[in-house]
Amino acid sequence: MRIYLIGYMGSGKSSVGKKLAARMGFSFIDIDQHIEMEQNLRISELFKQKGEAVFRQLEHKAILETFSHDNCVVSTGGGAPVFFDNMKQMQKFGLTIYLKAEAAVLASRLQTSLFSRPLLADLKSEELVDFMQNQINERAAFYEQAHLHIEAKDLTPALLHERILLWLSTA
Repeated sequence: MRIYLIGYMGSGKSSVGKKLAARMGFSFIDIDQHIEMEQNLRISELFKQKGEAVFRQLEHKAILETFSHDNCVVSTGGGAPVFFDNMKQMQKFGLTIYLKAEAAVLASRLQTSLFSRPLLADLKSEELVDFMQNQINERAAFYEQAHLHIEAKDLTPALLHERILLWLSTA
């Protein structure tokens, strides 16, 4: 079984994914960390040096590589479902779970890490929520295709992973 966590930056994909994988005895794959290790560059540096198009190609390749893994939880980048046929492929080869939260909630979670988020790094704080909401709206058609939607707004990673486990046990 492969579980793909999707959603916007700050929705909890990595923290929930680690807890979920540990609880299920699965491996955990963070696509961004995989790319950083493979390229020996932080994502922010990769964006600056090679551009978003190269990053998206590397992201697509990394997602395709997950199909050879069994029993894993995969944390995708926030934009991953939108590019190439990533969403279609993740749905074909695994279970997709959308961790959904409002832009204002996500912005408050990301305040301390904006410098490391290439798409957000140059925004003024008053522009942040509007920019994020516009991106969420643009990506919604892809996010909404997920097999399972979980409102992540008020839940801790521990509660989110418990909710996913409960759903899996009844599915």
